[in-house]
Amino acid sequence: MKLATRFLMLLGLWMAVGAGAAKAQGFVSVKSVGVLPNNTPQENRKNLQAAIDMMSPLGGVLYLEPTEGGYPMDGGLVLRRNVTLLGAHGPTGRGTALPDRSGPTGSLFVITDKEQPFLTVESATQVRGIQFYYPEQSWKDEGLIIPYPPTIRVAPDQRVLGVTLSQLSFYGEYMAMDFRATGQNYVEQVLFEHCYGYPLSGQFIAICHCTDVPRILHCHVNPANMREFGRTFKTSVIDSVLRRKTYSYWIDYTDNAVLMDLFCFGVYGGVYLGKESYGQLTSFNFDCVTNGIYKTGSNWKNRNWQIAQGSIIANAGERLEDVHPILIEGIGHTSISNVECFSGPNGALTNLGESWDFITVTGGATVTLTGCRMQGYKADSPINASPAAKLQVIGCFDKNNNPITYGQ
Repeated sequence: MKLATRFLMLLGLWMAVGAGAAKAQGFVSVKSVGVLPNNTPQENRKNLQAAIDMMSPLGGVLYLEPTEGGYPMDGGLVLRRNVTLLGAHGPTGRGTALPDRSGPTGSLFVITDKEQPFLTVESATQVRGIQFYYPEQSWKDEGLIIPYPPTIRVAPDQRVLGVTLSQLSFYGEYMAMDFRATGQNYVEQVLFEHCYGYPLSGQFIAICHCTDVPRILHCHVNPANMREFGRTFKTSVIDSVLRRKTYSYWIDYTDNAVLMDLFCFGVYGGVYLGKESYGQLTSFNFDCVTNGIYKTGSNWKNRNWQIAQGSIIANAGERLEDVHPILIEGIGHTSISNVECFSGPNGALTNLGESWDFITVTGGATVTLTGCRMQGYKADSPINASPAAKLQVIGCFDKNNNPITYGQ
């Protein structure tokens, strides 16, 4: 039976026979447990947490029934083992919109709590089809930005195995998803897919101490994500995000990471691949950044990344010499295939209109560049590398459309 058909059948059962029968099926509307659009955030948090606690042994679904303007909710929620929070929306790239006033609507949490992370997740949990909205966040004045705690974080006091975060939209968040675990309380098998937002810290997803195949797939960081309900971040706010010198996607102490189809715009860095990480990054676009990819490594055995099929527009920063589409430090190997840079000006933020080079390599790393096109840089050479580094360049072209014969 198709998932959509089963969903409709369960929803029909709930509406037809009431809370008792639906609860027995493990599928409950949050309204039935006292989570209501007219409640206070404190009341809604208390009632939702009680329902989550009740559902944990069953392994049930709490359905965030769409409602006009969403549900006010305090932070500090804990999504217990085995529980799913389910909403009706896929990622909304420009936001949902109320018909009569500015703001999103639907399967929506409305968050004003400035002290606590909104949702802490335990093992075997899922959050899908939900929007998170911070209505008090500034989009016009960088001096009024509220540094909210992460919207979703991993439980800090336990090992967390198996979390799915899918089809989520964030509006006005400071940091979206923080999965930086400690070494003892590591995480495994975490999946982030089809998530959209624009974090005003510049940090969308961070993963640390994940020992088994984390995946970040089809995620989109863009300051235009609230355009549908009339909130477009001002240039000064976007500039302030770049000044924080953070990365939208941050990976370290992580094995076999898979990053695919990632986008970001108007942040300092696209992706940080830490010294204790390895994996693959494919099909990406990092637009209006200072550094597109920052990769480092601590050993020769398995601190290697395969990077392919992407474009980087590195044009923003305080000094042109600091603007690098690709920056590699430490040791380990990096294979880069079919990646291009075509830096230029963009009116959405303050920028320099070009990068310094295509790639800078420090330390003793090895790098293979294949089929790369290098445009929009200022330096005489698109490649700057330390004497200890070893580079091989195959089928690449510089800003004058000449083949690159670096190191030969």
